[in-house]
Amino acid sequence: MRVAVTVFEIHIPGVTSLKGKRKIIKSLIHRLRNRFNVSVSETGYQDLWQRAELGMAVICHNGAGADSIMEKIYTFIEAENEIDIIATRFENF
Repeated sequence: MRVAVTVFEIHIPGVTSLKGKRKIIKSLIHRLRNRFNVSVSETGYQDLWQRAELGMAVICHNGAGADSIMEKIYTFIEAENEIDIIATRFENF
């Protein structure tokens, strides 16, 4: 069994309030959970309007499967029009 943990730091350029940020982040978290069956949470920058940190974890039977899922998640987030990825940290256990 392998556990993959990834932290995404993201920028949301069009947001002008925390309420707008929360709407975008909640929607993204909901779609990630439904589509990829991963645990996702906003883990940092809760008080900043245009920045967020999302932490996520996935459990898989092998490391290649976990890596594949995290690559698909990266591609999915990267395709979002409202969000830019600033940095990514990835670890396998």
